[in-house]
Amino acid sequence: MDEERALYIVRAGEAGAIERVLRDYSDKHRATFKFESTDEEKRKKLCEGIFKILVKDIPTTCQVSCLEVLRILSRDKKILVPVTTKENMQILLRLAKLNESDDSLEKVSDFPVIVESLKCLCNIVFNSQMAQQLSLELNLAAKLCNLLRKCKDRKYISDIKCFDLRLLFLLSLLHTDIRSQLRYELQGLPLLTQILESAFSIKWTDEYESAIDHNGPPLSPQETDCAIEALKALFNVTVDSWKVHKESDSHQFRVMAAVLRHCLLIVGPTEDKTEELHSNAVNLLSNVPVSCLDVLICPLTHDETAQEATTLDEPPNDETAEKETILENNTMTYNGMNMEAIHVLLNFMEKRIDKGSSYREGLTPVLSLLTECSRAHRNIRKFLKDQVLPPLRDVTNRPEVGSTVRNKLVRLMTHVDLGVKQIAAEFLFVLCKERVDSLLKYTGYGNAAGLLAARGLLTGGRGDNWYSEDEDTDTEEYKNAKPNINLITGHLEEPMPNPIDEMTEEQKEYEAMKLVNMLDKLSRRADVKDLHQDGG
Repeated sequence: MDEERALYIVRAGEAGAIERVLRDYSDKHRATFKFESTDEEKRKKLCEGIFKILVKDIPTTCQVSCLEVLRILSRDKKILVPVTTKENMQILLRLAKLNESDDSLEKVSDFPVIVESLKCLCNIVFNSQMAQQLSLELNLAAKLCNLLRKCKDRKYISDIKCFDLRLLFLLSLLHTDIRSQLRYELQGLPLLTQILESAFSIKWTDEYESAIDHNGPPLSPQETDCAIEALKALFNVTVDSWKVHKESDSHQFRVMAAVLRHCLLIVGPTEDKTEELHSNAVNLLSNVPVSCLDVLICPLTHDETAQEATTLDEPPNDETAEKETILENNTMTYNGMNMEAIHVLLNFMEKRIDKGSSYREGLTPVLSLLTECSRAHRNIRKFLKDQVLPPLRDVTNRPEVGSTVRNKLVRLMTHVDLGVKQIAAEFLFVLCKERVDSLLKYTGYGNAAGLLAARGLLTGGRGDNWYSEDEDTDTEEYKNAKPNINLITGHLEEPMPNPIDEMTEEQKEYEAMKLVNMLDKLSRRADVKDLHQDGG
């Protein structure tokens, strides 16, 4: 009934009446995502009627009402077939200011029309294969990049950027050819990286270092959404980048990695949004060539170095201890390097483990990233080893029992999901410099058997990768307990009492005779078997 009334007004009414009836329809169906099949034809005709209205000279408010209803109706895949035409797509491109002839975005009153047009295009491209093909024909990706360049540094049109980026993400997701076009022809990598810089308001202090204000306000919801869409689009653009080793690409990837480091050290408006932001940053970092990930850590700044030196020179009183704690919490230094970003990744990984579900999608990307960083960059590996596998002191419990990061990762080594099990074991193996004896010390043979069998290392040895020769230093507690540690379970076991010690002489003689009789029977069976073989 709503469609019938709206269709009647759209066909016969004037702009004011059309705007009112479509606004009512929009308010009523704003949260509608499933539609009655009985009214399908009416919705098709309403879509067609709206497109005919949009080509006319109508007020901006009426355009917005038309587009809002079109966005709602475009959630229904079935009605898009007859209305998804090149002419109708061009109408939306014109309203979204995606025509290359449009030079600027100065008319603020047009912004709501641009945003609603982009929203409509997102729905239509997502739900219609015809629209996806027309997007290629109309060179939509190039038009979206052109629009981004017009508004990349203007915060007050963040909604336009957000839905432009969302549409760019959809196109690059649905068409692999567009990924290549974005990467090389349209220079999407530097463009999208600049969008992220703008969203984060980055101020560079060095070539690959940005200023971090730990006490600054969180990102706004609009900035966060815009950054998330840019991260997703960049992921598609760089999906095969780990294979690229051209020197000309290294600088751009290092800039992007530095922006992502900044991303990891800031927070969004809510905890959930921060996690979503960091999750997309982790996914994108997995596409960066591992040689360029050295920018995730950086030498201490002059001020930080001076603060550390002052702290170490002062007498060890309570005030000094407090300063050391503050320095550790704020910068997470290790070997003169700032490890804040790596510490954030480690905390992110632990939170994903604690969730206890969706490990393949949520946990394996960050575990893979930390594994590759540790394999390629010595300082990162040593810092993570210090955090995840500190020197053993208490070995009374099994390695998988407890609440430390090591305990949680060892439990994953026997997970039912093969992919999760493999990457958890690989991460710990790399932290142990791929030395079997070191891995067994922290995990026990039973937990590590799957990895060692897959790598052909059940008899010991080390992996194929080269690591520095510095050795682990065992604690006195571990050295004293080592003779009684069960290699299978990886924990301390008290020596089992010898049952013979508690037997009487008669019991010992009886058990000895049983053993003699058993050996005699085995010997006779062996003789009979030899006779049969000789007779054959």
